[in-house]
Amino acid sequence: CRMMGRALSRDHDIEAITDSREALRRVRAGERYDVLVADLAMPVLTGMELHAEVARIDPPLAERMVFLTGGAFTPGSREFLEQVPNARIEKPFEPEALRAVVARVLAERAAAPER
Repeated sequence: CRMMGRALSRDHDIEAITDSREALRRVRAGERYDVLVADLAMPVLTGMELHAEVARIDPPLAERMVFLTGGAFTPGSREFLEQVPNARIEKPFEPEALRAVVARVLAERAAAPER
């Protein structure tokens, strides 16, 4: 999480939250983010579960979630990745790869018509 914060903080304002329940609490409380980066495999609330909840609260934000994958897929995570077209990065990754994916998601957001 710290590495990702360092990689992105030179170009973006970052909120590094290591607890997916806290991230969900903040979205429920009305905090809005341009991009949300989540690992697929997190304790308590997985990235897939976080995505499902964010999709109910703020569907456009759910579309702007970037998923980190570790390669050891469960059948559920494999199915999720087949169904959800969100950007993803395979671990391990270089900081520049993360910056590029976030920049692409932000550019797509800027180019999309307002909802």
